[in-house]
Amino acid sequence: MPTILITNDDGYFSEGIKALREALRSVGRVVVVAPDRNLSGVGHSLTFTMPLRMRKVEEDFYTVIDGTPADCVHLGYYIVLEGKKPDLVCAGINEGPNLGEDITYSGTVSGAMEGRILGIPSVAFSVFGRGEIMFEEVAKSCKEIVEMVLEKGMPEDTYLNVNIPNLRREEIKGIRITRQGRRAYKEKVFKYPAPYGETLYWISAEEFGWKLEEGTDYWAVMNGYISVTPLQIDLTNYRAMKEVRYLER
Repeated sequence: MPTILITNDDGYFSEGIKALREALRSVGRVVVVAPDRNLSGVGHSLTFTMPLRMRKVEEDFYTVIDGTPADCVHLGYYIVLEGKKPDLVCAGINEGPNLGEDITYSGTVSGAMEGRILGIPSVAFSVFGRGEIMFEEVAKSCKEIVEMVLEKGMPEDTYLNVNIPNLRREEIKGIRITRQGRRAYKEKVFKYPAPYGETLYWISAEEFGWKLEEGTDYWAVMNGYISVTPLQIDLTNYRAMKEVRYLER
């Protein structure tokens, strides 16, 4: 029976992680280690500046106080599983998509990245759509992908970023292997006066201008497909290496 380690960045109390846990219980042993709060946008960070505490919620379900998704993967692997590699790390289900450049900010995707760094096949799951999210329906698609990955495996240095439309399973047109999309993303910093005189700042997204290019993650989910984007740990821009040779001495 395979062992699956789950984390997220929405917190251990999120409906997404509960739905994913329930859907995968018929596949194998499911161990959940997730942050104690919502950490959307935390990216790929490990905590080195303070100790961490872990609290057991119930059997095979833990939360890490002040911990990031990457911290949770570490503690799940080294502490809960006592250094025995799980067969798969899953992150999600994230409440909202992780498309294009958003993957650089996403704690969900970073949870999967940390699993891959530790040598474990890993998948990040996010849901795309408006209105009330049908987590149980989305989890059915997650289970289907998990079963295929466990059966077929995954290339080395690769982890998957999966975005699933907020549709019933029978309404989804299929699965597409996609590339990372691009968007014209504008942020704005709001200033607010605090009661004691200092100024507070809030960074907020102002516009989402996605480029609807066929073959991208955004195109797939907009057209009712599940988007599966293979990502890699190696961030080297090999095409640019020759162009910057002038820097060599």
